[in-house]
Amino acid sequence: MPKRGGTEVFRITGARQGLADDVRGRQRRYVISMTVRTLSVIAAAVLWNVERHVAIVALALGGLLPYIAVVIANAGRESAPSLPSTFVPTPTRPELGAAEAEDDADADRPQGRK
Repeated sequence: MPKRGGTEVFRITGARQGLADDVRGRQRRYVISMTVRTLSVIAAAVLWNVERHVAIVALALGGLLPYIAVVIANAGRESAPSLPSTFVPTPTRPELGAAEAEDDADADRPQGRK
């Protein structure tokens, strides 16, 4: 439905996520990452005398995860969606051009006359 004044219409699905939802999601990812880190440090302590290679990998994971978690948590909001994908164009009506009208008139004439 075209609106008066030529205003553009946007779909609401193109709106960004709310700030509170974005912060909540980043906090959730951080807590999950820190839980995995804690479990890997505990696994490293438990496996140190049993399987040293696995314990070293778990300890390295426990050392790297805090950095990765902070970078992910501070990454900021998602990028805004691009306008062309959310823009709803105004429907246009097809128009007959002058050449098409002449072609139609020629088709209506008998073949012997022009």
